Amino acid sequence: MSRKKNLPLLEKILITGVAAEGKAIARYNDWVIFIPFVIPGDMVDIQVVRRKNNYVEGKAVFFHEYSPERIEAFCEHYGVCGGCKWQILPYEEQIRHKQQQVIDNLTRIGKITPLEILPIKGSEKTLFYRNKLEFTFSNKRWMREDEINSEIKFSDMDALGFHIPGMFDKVLDIRKCWLQDDISNQIRNEIKAFSIANHYTFFDLRNQNGLMRNIIIRTSTTGEVMLIVVFYEDDKEKTNALLNRLAERFPEITSLLYVINRKANDTIADQEIHVFKGNDHIFEEMEGLKFKIGAKSFYQTNSEQAYNLYKTVRNFAGLTGKELVYDLYTGTGTIANFIARNAKQVIGIEYVPEAIDDARINSEINGIDNTLFFAGDVKDLLNKDFIEKYGRPDTLITDPPRAGMHNDVIDTILFAEPERIVYVSCNPATQARDLNLLNTKYIVEKIQPVDMFPHTHHVENVALLKLIRN
Repeated sequence: MSRKKNLPLLEKILITGVAAEGKAIARYNDWVIFIPFVIPGDMVDIQVVRRKNNYVEGKAVFFHEYSPERIEAFCEHYGVCGGCKWQILPYEEQIRHKQQQVIDNLTRIGKITPLEILPIKGSEKTLFYRNKLEFTFSNKRWMREDEINSEIKFSDMDALGFHIPGMFDKVLDIRKCWLQDDISNQIRNEIKAFSIANHYTFFDLRNQNGLMRNIIIRTSTTGEVMLIVVFYEDDKEKTNALLNRLAERFPEITSLLYVINRKANDTIADQEIHVFKGNDHIFEEMEGLKFKIGAKSFYQTNSEQAYNLYKTVRNFAGLTGKELVYDLYTGTGTIANFIARNAKQVIGIEYVPEAIDDARINSEINGIDNTLFFAGDVKDLLNKDFIEKYGRPDTLITDPPRAGMHNDVIDTILFAEPERIVYVSCNPATQARDLNLLNTKYIVEKIQPVDMFPHTHHVENVALLKLIRN
């Protein structure tokens, strides 16, 4: 063992399993070690980079042996970008680990053993599966290690790509991303080339200046494409020149939008959206239902797998057409509208007013008249008075953010006592915590993991809870 900056180099360490956040796990004496970009079966030297009381974090600096399961990374940006960390692991192994991750969280955190554990639903598409990506401009691109170590002085410092994890002002220039339909790569590369050729300034993230700030590209299974170009400066001549170029070069773009954002952060939720050409929205479809998606709308980013997720929710809900259903954290009402034909009435609650506007529009364009949507914080709106006014739900569906449900929401659910709860979660750990709190009146009958994001550690889980009758 040698030391570097008082942190040790651990030699010939066997990677034994996978851990949270896409990292792998190993052990050395009493230490638990977390390491990115390795998989079980790799034998590596690990440079410790951070040391805590009961665990350490490290990085692999030398491979003595590669795992027999390891496959070649398909992306040239692997290991630098920070995304798709599991692409060196065969997909069947990825979903096996994800299924186990869900089970471990339920049993260890929630102290719950579901009566039935259904096999994870893998994604048919493992490449080009996302319908939305956002890319950032920077005038100081992230330098690769080989570039830093060379004696070459680089002048091409403009980048259009992804933020380096944990570094707000560092952007990795992306040549090809495998997450979204290749039209996304074509549009992004054209924007970068045009901007450089015409001396458009790329955004300086620290000093907050420059013309080109970021772009958002959305695609749909209907073949529509939305492009949102976000500028920092309001230069109409340059804005129009770029947007005209894109309109001519890419007739596939059905919604060409732009934003002038001079705030300190990138979010456009509070910004005015300008339509340059086409519509201010695109559509997604499921079973003949149309869902309108605007520049600010939330929609599951894996359209085809979202359909499998929603079918699972509908199946777990077991609706006969007579039920009053509450849909908490309804977003743009996708689940609410998807199940409405099978229910007597669906009531959706969502914090974001614009999302509720979209939910109502989606009901209207699909001729759905048995939905009712409310905008407000679920923990504030969902109370005993609300339930007494609108009725006790027979079935309750909840799809909270990663932080899970507020304790007040859980208390109100326990008061309402719906016969069934269908709990959709993008974070099995907080879901397990909430299920433990609901355990006083409910039993977890079955769970269905769904993989929405191949090559990442993220996994969705749907749990069916049934009321325990004394």
